[in-house]
Amino acid sequence: MTVPVFEEYEPAIDCGCAGCAVRRRSAARALPVRRGGHPAAHGARRALVLATAAGVVLSCGAAGVAAAGQAPGPPRADGGADPEPSTPQGEKGPLRGTGASGPPSAGSAAPKTSRAEIIDRAKRWVGAKVPYSMEKYWSDGYRQDCSGYVSMAWNLGSNEWTGSLAAYGTRIARADLQPGDILLFHNPADPSKGSHVTIFGGWSDSTRTHYVAYEQARPRTRKQSTPLAYWNNSDRYVAYRYKGVTGGSPGSGSSTAFPGAKTFGPGADNEYVTQLGRLLVQRGGKRFYAVGPGPVWSAADRRATQAFQRAQGWQGKEADGIPGPDTWRLLATGGGRNIPAAGAGGSPNTAVAFPGRGYFKPGQSNSHVDRLGEQLVKKGYGKHYVSGPDPRWTEADRRNVEAFQRAQGWRGGAADGYPGPETWRRLFA
Repeated sequence: MTVPVFEEYEPAIDCGCAGCAVRRRSAARALPVRRGGHPAAHGARRALVLATAAGVVLSCGAAGVAAAGQAPGPPRADGGADPEPSTPQGEKGPLRGTGASGPPSAGSAAPKTSRAEIIDRAKRWVGAKVPYSMEKYWSDGYRQDCSGYVSMAWNLGSNEWTGSLAAYGTRIARADLQPGDILLFHNPADPSKGSHVTIFGGWSDSTRTHYVAYEQARPRTRKQSTPLAYWNNSDRYVAYRYKGVTGGSPGSGSSTAFPGAKTFGPGADNEYVTQLGRLLVQRGGKRFYAVGPGPVWSAADRRATQAFQRAQGWQGKEADGIPGPDTWRLLATGGGRNIPAAGAGGSPNTAVAFPGRGYFKPGQSNSHVDRLGEQLVKKGYGKHYVSGPDPRWTEADRRNVEAFQRAQGWRGGAADGYPGPETWRRLFA
């Protein structure tokens, strides 16, 4: 016997009821009748249940047996949670329950908060194992779905959704991600199809292919290493930084902006020296400091900085123990390799040490330029060469390097076509 056909209800385009308005925006957010949903939508759901039940009966339970007999997936290190969650979400609105408050007024300034505070709030839900729900609200008043979680971590004072969170942030390059920033994918055509948001907690590997993601997904809030940017729709996730964020990485108070060469070295006494020392300690440089770090530049700062630079495979002036823009950026963003443990050796990230910037500029002709060109071609960035790379630096070299840099997500001065230590490291990694 044929199983009854189910036809899903499509809301009328001119129907102004709450149910139709919700379903038009997202099929995943259809509300039950008791909460203002459209009766026809509620009836469609009941029809689907009846049709399914009829199919089970008429097939002598075959459908039920098939469902029960589905082979479970391989066990996961994170406790069995699906890494590609279905994350329907609720509406934009005020907080609920004990944390209730009105939504922020239009044009109001974003409340200030630090990166450390954002991550601390994110960790609270992880520790509390808050169950995922698009209809329930946690004790702090925030909705228990992915966008409610970010609203809570950013301390927005309202429950946002993936279609509104971007208004509270500034779009940034993925290479500039810092803890407390978010990776957001909003599908305006159908928000229920893949829309999701995660909180960036830091890079989990030196190649920046994985990061620590804090997210609200079934069955509960979790923290785990996640492919950049996510398992599904990876190329469609956009990085945003909260407009009201202050300071740098949690616990460091740093900024990705390089404070200048005169800030470091003998005689320097300022807050950036302290920040540098703390960052170096976080990256494995604690053994260099008997006391501190502190604001006065010391031999410990130089030795720890040099150890970090050499861990990147840099030599010569690029590993002189004085931080430059590349050293500072890697430390402030969590990039590059950590300082190896004492006695572990300093195996670099690359088989070819960066020779220095002076070899790559107009008028130069040397083997390093030739080697650079050959590696660009090998990596697929040689389209600007007419007759192939050679030892003489040309505009074709610069344009090919620029193409490679832009492929890393870099812009502006970071993609000027002239190789620095980080460009070299990635190119030869």
